[in-house]
Amino acid sequence: MPRPLRFAMLGTGFWSRFQLAGWKQVGNAECVALYNRTAAKAKELGELCAFAPRIYDDPRELLCREQLDFVDIVTNIETHSQLVHLAAEHRVPMICQKPMATSLDEARAMVAVCERAHVPFFIHENWRWQTPIRKLKEILASGAIGTVYRARLRMASSFPVFENQPFLKTLEKFLLMDMGSHLLDVARFLFGEATSVYCTMTRVQQDIKGEDAATVVLKTASGATVVCEMAYAGTPMEHDRFPHTFAFLEGDGGSIELGADYWLRVTTRQGVQAVHAPPPKYAWADPCYEVVHASIVPCHLDLLKGLNGNGMPETTAEDNLHTVRLVFSAYESATTNEVIVW
Repeated sequence: MPRPLRFAMLGTGFWSRFQLAGWKQVGNAECVALYNRTAAKAKELGELCAFAPRIYDDPRELLCREQLDFVDIVTNIETHSQLVHLAAEHRVPMICQKPMATSLDEARAMVAVCERAHVPFFIHENWRWQTPIRKLKEILASGAIGTVYRARLRMASSFPVFENQPFLKTLEKFLLMDMGSHLLDVARFLFGEATSVYCTMTRVQQDIKGEDAATVVLKTASGATVVCEMAYAGTPMEHDRFPHTFAFLEGDGGSIELGADYWLRVTTRQGVQAVHAPPPKYAWADPCYEVVHASIVPCHLDLLKGLNGNGMPETTAEDNLHTVRLVFSAYESATTNEVIVW
């Protein structure tokens, strides 16, 4: 049996402990070092682990000292480019949290430097790995509802997301970067690439800097219209199921609804079929984030495939450039009130 891959986690904030738990769950990967610019925070996470990773407050020193198979970058977006370039310089494969970069040009430069260094570069885009979304894709691919001509994806919640991630309040670009990176990637996963995008956005809560509600309309190469609705606006909702993604797909042979509590209903001329697709339960997952945290495990497994040289994972950085382009095109559209066409 091959030895576990040795990795370092760069960043020890809110999501890092769930990332580490996910790696422990899948096995075949061993965290040997933690980096945080404030060493005490890295040490705090290290003390929660059943192992004893070495602690660094300088990523270059970490990369010089450690023998690594990959790094897992879980820092804030403004540091992603620097850390990716540094890992490429040391010829260390990397996984990076979404959103990849602060601009499309920056993302392209990150992909290019890894290509020149012949270093694998993947994005930890776990939203598409949620159990109900994978089941939705499976039903769609079966042809049960024929060709989709219209679809709606929705993730809007009153969940107080700023309580455990207060830095989100300070972001000039918030919702489209945060939730938009997820939801637009799911749109690509389900329906293929977009040929145009139109977006409106607003800020409902006045104590934050960025937008907290947005609607994005995509036209796909197959001719489908896909509406992506998202919000962390704090608006009270009767059927709030954070962090569920709701969906309604219309095809020329029927429809699929992904509703509350992980139920999918497929309606065709033959009748209605109900399918339940709840996520697996893990003791380490926060119950408030159950479906999201559970999706970390299959995402890790897919990324390990690429790190072990057994094929390409779904969410390579090159593939994620398409999602990054959608996000920044949505901002452009919202600013100019124009449809952006490719």
